[in-house]
Amino acid sequence: MANKIIIDANGAIFGRLCSFAAKKALGGDEVIIVNSEHTVMTGNKRDLIEKYLKLRRMGGGTSLKGPKYPTVPYMMLKRGIRGMLPDFRRGQGKIAFSRIKCFDKVPEEYKNEKMIKSGKTKPKKFIELKELSERI
Repeated sequence: MANKIIIDANGAIFGRLCSFAAKKALGGDEVIIVNSEHTVMTGNKRDLIEKYLKLRRMGGGTSLKGPKYPTVPYMMLKRGIRGMLPDFRRGQGKIAFSRIKCFDKVPEEYKNEKMIKSGKTKPKKFIELKELSERI
């Protein structure tokens, strides 16, 4: 039977959270991530903003071709998790990707549920997904 894992992403490091969620989803668990807008990316703010602006421009402003990079925090997190799954378009990766749900806030149905807290200490250089999404 599949377990339901609810993760509070407040202060969690982006890459570590993505790899943990991908591993649990591949293992058959349903992964729900709340407060994804408070996930932090480590590194220099200016460099991270430039990197994501470059990624956004790659697809072109009016192009129908990809790559498409989201600007909403929970979609940015889900895109990061997608990158850690094996071929998300078919097979095991597609099934695992369908088990993952991300939310910016805590939805009403998960308020009283037991959550896994992540993100013990914040690094010196970081940017939250909320601020990054506002700047790109």
